[in-house]
Amino acid sequence: MKNAVRTAVTVIMVLAAAQAMAVSAGKSVEWNTSMGKVVFKGDDHAGKGLKCAECHSKIFKMKKGATEMKMADINAGKFCGECHNGKKAFKSAGNCAKCHKK
Repeated sequence: MKNAVRTAVTVIMVLAAAQAMAVSAGKSVEWNTSMGKVVFKGDDHAGKGLKCAECHSKIFKMKKGATEMKMADINAGKFCGECHNGKKAFKSAGNCAKCHKK
């Protein structure tokens, strides 16, 4: 019985630690937009010490495409704009080419 409880606690701890890990290294998500393709690179964000839970699911849903984003919303401080505001990270407004690639 004690071994079963220890095993269960260990599994829960491992799952909790995995969920709190940084954005998966080498993983990226792409969106095609009218201004060109946008690529979110996990390496870029994890390299700055960010963890998945900082954005998911507080700012973004976990499923690609489940969050509809518009530049007006981002520039108003929503979605990517929560960090890309010129204080925490580069400002989204006026820096189109940093994210949008033709």
